[in-house]
Amino acid sequence: MSAQPHAYAVTDPETALKYAIQHIQGDRVQIVEGVIQPIVPSWDHENVADLIREQLGPVLRRLGCRAGSGNLDLPGTSNWYVPDLAVVPSDVAKGAGALLPDQTLLIVEVTSESNAETDRTVKRARYAEYRAPLYLLVDRTERSCTLYAVPGRLGYTRVEGPLPFGTPVVLPDPFDMELDTSEF
Repeated sequence: MSAQPHAYAVTDPETALKYAIQHIQGDRVQIVEGVIQPIVPSWDHENVADLIREQLGPVLRRLGCRAGSGNLDLPGTSNWYVPDLAVVPSDVAKGAGALLPDQTLLIVEVTSESNAETDRTVKRARYAEYRAPLYLLVDRTERSCTLYAVPGRLGYTRVEGPLPFGTPVVLPDPFDMELDTSEF
């Protein structure tokens, strides 16, 4: 008896691609404009994300939110992002798989040499398109932070920055806090 080749009917390539990356053993990956990218942050990169998470802690408790680097789906595209940090309401996070950018309150991306341009341009545009209310870009190469707010049809309509490291970043409502960037 010979083995019969198994035919896979791919009627929806987007679903097949997103399913496949969620089943890669041992690695975290994301898809940016159809390109699968492994996520291997350096300790310096993780340090910045952790400094932000620590500062957000009291506000997260007050708002009933969680912060993490869970999956964000962008339906209708070949994009599946894993942000460095996303803030979401606790009730939305509980039991959730991938979320949509508009279910977040804040998305933070910390650049690395390998992905800086993607975070600066591609992700900024996609997060605005998918209505993420706040996008904070921490650019380690440029040593600056830029806060994008109020997503519109053509991108974010309000931009604060780039602000050099050491300059506080004001996170608006519902956060109503200043983010200290002096240790970035």
